Amino acid sequence: MAEAGYVFETVVSTADEPALPDDTGASAAVLAETLAYFKARGIQQQNLGSIIIGADTVVAHSGLILGKPADELDARRILTTLFKGRNEVITGIAVMAPEPPRLRIAHVSTTLTLRSMNPDEVEAYLASGAWRDKAGAYAIQEGGDRFVESIEGSHSNIVGLPMEKLAELLEVYQVVN
Repeated sequence: MAEAGYVFETVVSTADEPALPDDTGASAAVLAETLAYFKARGIQQQNLGSIIIGADTVVAHSGLILGKPADELDARRILTTLFKGRNEVITGIAVMAPEPPRLRIAHVSTTLTLRSMNPDEVEAYLASGAWRDKAGAYAIQEGGDRFVESIEGSHSNIVGLPMEKLAELLEVYQVVN
């Protein structure tokens, strides 16, 4: 956001994120938007006079939603699943403001085609720790880009905040970068 010229303060949300059961049929987009909303709402309750931005990213592969890995074993499972073709990186954004419209929610989806990782690459990536706290167990900005064959859509979405969509959502509040 700083590179785009926005003046902002980073506040980590401590709000409990609702777990959506696998059998709800909720799409990855709905999940990303819901998580972004709960993050923003958790901050907004303490900062009533501010514009609050919440964001959350999920990754989907063949209809399966892949969140953040629980541990290294889970990261290995996710990586060996994910690095076999096309995936969707979906980021939900929730903007809460003190003036109308008080809430704007959207999501951006980017398609990523990844090449398969050989077992040595999987183990090296796991050893790097770059998978920790990352949806889909990888970070394009932390060495994951070497596995990318193609990107269709927003590159900033893959990093976790689709700047084009954020600018569009903030425009109504006359917030410009």
